[in-house]
Amino acid sequence: MTTGSGDIKHGFPHIDKVRSAITALFKRLSYDTVSTFAVSVPPVDVAFDDSEDLYPGVQRVARAMVRHLRLPDARMVVSFREIDHAAYVELTAGPEYFIELNERFKAHRKDIGAALAHEVMHVYLHRLDLSFPGTPDNEILTDTATTYLGAGWLLLDAYREHGPFSQKLGYLTPEEFGYVLAKRAEFFGEDPAPWFTSPQAYDAYKAGQARARADTRRPPLAAASWTARLRYAKDRRTAQDPKRGGPVRGPGDGYVFEGPAPLRVSFPCPTCHQRIRVPVRGRLQARCGLCKTLLDCDT
Repeated sequence: MTTGSGDIKHGFPHIDKVRSAITALFKRLSYDTVSTFAVSVPPVDVAFDDSEDLYPGVQRVARAMVRHLRLPDARMVVSFREIDHAAYVELTAGPEYFIELNERFKAHRKDIGAALAHEVMHVYLHRLDLSFPGTPDNEILTDTATTYLGAGWLLLDAYREHGPFSQKLGYLTPEEFGYVLAKRAEFFGEDPAPWFTSPQAYDAYKAGQARARADTRRPPLAAASWTARLRYAKDRRTAQDPKRGGPVRGPGDGYVFEGPAPLRVSFPCPTCHQRIRVPVRGRLQARCGLCKTLLDCDT
């Protein structure tokens, strides 16, 4: 929706819930199914200008989203109405689903693909029976799934700020969309940057990418920074003290030493955020059982 520039939140206020959504997606779909979404929705499939008839064009873009999510028996019936939010989908048993788009999209056709991506993902998750309790958390799950499965670059590209005009679609902040896109880019080896038409979207992607890369530089990963390694070594010595009681936890949602003998350390996978538990015995490689990522560790 269009908002005043001061109303657009920035940063990473939902980062923990976003990480939980990525984990839930891998758990519900499996590594093999997630891997089938290696190619994002291409810009040509959602391009929509004023020369195309409105309703046939909307149906064409909706069908592109249905194909991308492999919902062959789902039919989207799209209409426009004056509503307070960007779009709404009526979730039923199917096969027909009714989507209402905000009336303003008639004049902003470029963003119809973004709105439909989010609503069709609601249908996909409904059929998977995958949801989070509460509307805000469930919308975060929907945005995260849309982005990680290859259609969410449209939602980030819909973010624009030009003087008094500003717009952002979805519940994630622009930087959080960038974070999930960067996670996807790392997992699939796909760079979404050339598709952005909004300079603000590109900046948000780079900010999210920096945050995503920080996940790969936390101990006990071998790529951790020198200062993080010093803190880790100090906590490891504390954990090895036979007089200590209970686990020793690192900063934030990081590593946890469990023991004392044999001492083990658990930490979130930088790809899917499932916790991994390994023995404390120096350099080793660990493979995440959920997303199959091979991790170089120095425990």
